[in-house]
Amino acid sequence: MNIETLTEQALKLAPASRAQIAEILLESLDYEEDFIVSEAWRQEIQKRCKEIDADPAILIDGEKVMDELKQRYL
Repeated sequence: MNIETLTEQALKLAPASRAQIAEILLESLDYEEDFIVSEAWRQEIQKRCKEIDADPAILIDGEKVMDELKQRYL
């Protein structure tokens, strides 16, 4: 599968699924060797990442948000 086909298929996914794939891809680019952090910071980073993953944000379609705002304030 080429990049264009993969991208086309990925864009058909629900926003939450696309966000999860984006997170996985971005994490795959992280190289711990690039910068030195103390063990305490490494543990804090891991803790925060786990907290984020444990309570994921609810993604709402932008058009829906704009419609709700218009209804509320216009």
